[in-house]
Amino acid sequence: MPEQSANRLRPPAVFPGAGISVIAPASFALPDRVERGLRSLNALGFDARLGACALERGPLYFAGTDAERLADLHAAFADETTSAVMCLRGGYGSNYLLGDLDLNLIRKHPKPFFAYSDLTGVQLRLLDELGLPAFHSPMAAADFYLEDGVHLPSFQAALAGEPYSLGAAEGLRVLKPGIAEGVLYGGCLSILVSLLGTEWEPQTEDKLLFLEDTGAKPYQVDRMLWQLRHAGKLDGVRGIVFGEMLDCVSPGAAPELLEQAILSALNGFEGPIAIGLRSGHVSRQNVTLTFGVQAELAAASEPQLHLLQAAVNR
Repeated sequence: MPEQSANRLRPPAVFPGAGISVIAPASFALPDRVERGLRSLNALGFDARLGACALERGPLYFAGTDAERLADLHAAFADETTSAVMCLRGGYGSNYLLGDLDLNLIRKHPKPFFAYSDLTGVQLRLLDELGLPAFHSPMAAADFYLEDGVHLPSFQAALAGEPYSLGAAEGLRVLKPGIAEGVLYGGCLSILVSLLGTEWEPQTEDKLLFLEDTGAKPYQVDRMLWQLRHAGKLDGVRGIVFGEMLDCVSPGAAPELLEQAILSALNGFEGPIAIGLRSGHVSRQNVTLTFGVQAELAAASEPQLHLLQAAVNR
């Protein structure tokens, strides 16, 4: 298992006017969504440009071969005119890049890396081994192409290195009250589980864990939490925040079944538990979270998740 980085890398803050390289390390995106997503980023004042292979379609469901997708990722980090790297979408395929990431290159050119979903594995490897904060945030052809797809206050605050807090307005609600502080960490639940037993297992101890997914039925969420628990990945976790859990329902079942299943699977967990934060797979206004920084979960009558550190150097 890889050793965790002792020091956190802080890439420079990113402001309007900066270049953003947009790449497709997993599945391909629909061309009209790509166009609209780039237009939205440029309207915010950024210089968004596509990687050389970002519009490849195939083989299979991939946006190009493993070598093409890896080359685009490395080129984006190495490009001196690029201040941040953003993925077009998730889908599937970035797991094939995990073993060939050029960590020395990325260490020399640290940049905010915007992604979620299938990219969770890549983001966490860079966080665990390099200390590069992971920006669990909107993607160009998954969120920016929509009129109401992006929560701009958190996106802009994370890029600028400004403190920010999230609460009921961003969907957060309490399942188990309490207060916990720790390094924010996590991502897509099914991807975290898929990494168990590999050399890139998630390093969750002492973390404030964020878990989200889409389209998983309550019993499937229960099963994944059971697996994390029995793999020791909930040992020492300070608190847990679940995402919106979009479409995580069973046809004909009571709407509260998911929350009941989560509390059952986490019976005996000592830390606070919250749910509903719109980050990752969401219905609207995707919130940006920064993994690798200190955060506090206050699960009370007015729940709040406070990002206590900046992920970038201002």
